[in-house]
Amino acid sequence: MIRLGVLGSTKGTDLQAILDAISKKELDAEVSLVVSNREKAYILKRAENYKIPNYYISHKGLSRKKFDSLVTEQLKDHKVDLVLLIGFMRILSKDFCLEWSDKILNVHPSLLPKYAGGMDNNVHEEVLKNKDLETGCTIHFVTDKLDAGPILVQKKCTIDRNDTALTLKQRVQALEGKAFLEAIKLIQQK
Repeated sequence: MIRLGVLGSTKGTDLQAILDAISKKELDAEVSLVVSNREKAYILKRAENYKIPNYYISHKGLSRKKFDSLVTEQLKDHKVDLVLLIGFMRILSKDFCLEWSDKILNVHPSLLPKYAGGMDNNVHEEVLKNKDLETGCTIHFVTDKLDAGPILVQKKCTIDRNDTALTLKQRVQALEGKAFLEAIKLIQQK
């Protein structure tokens, strides 16, 4: 069984897909803790609903390095094997990336390397503006280079001419949970 630590700043939609797969015995894993840098992030409530240890760690007034060391402390205290970034709206320090090298996965709402560095709705707006024919999501290893780590899984969907940034976001998010499950299983096979 693999012990997962989740860092998130938003709703944690992908966390729900992981929790559902664990409860259905489709994934041999445990979510050991959830950490957020936003006190009101729904991902913390989602963790609480499943009795998963969850922590709000404010980044305000802290250097990136100090914030990341507090997060690392929690991850180690909970014996985490793999860190998942699920809507985590912070760039991690080089030290954190080195400490957790080959043990951090991020989900990006595009088919990297396209739209690397973009976040959330901005990515979907760019996809539409550029009249792309397809989009999707990417699960990649995190390195100290933004959105440039080795790609583990990509899931694609076509773009409908009636799509808006919101409808595209919903379709891409539906792929993200599946992509995370596939990526975790690939790591377990190593």
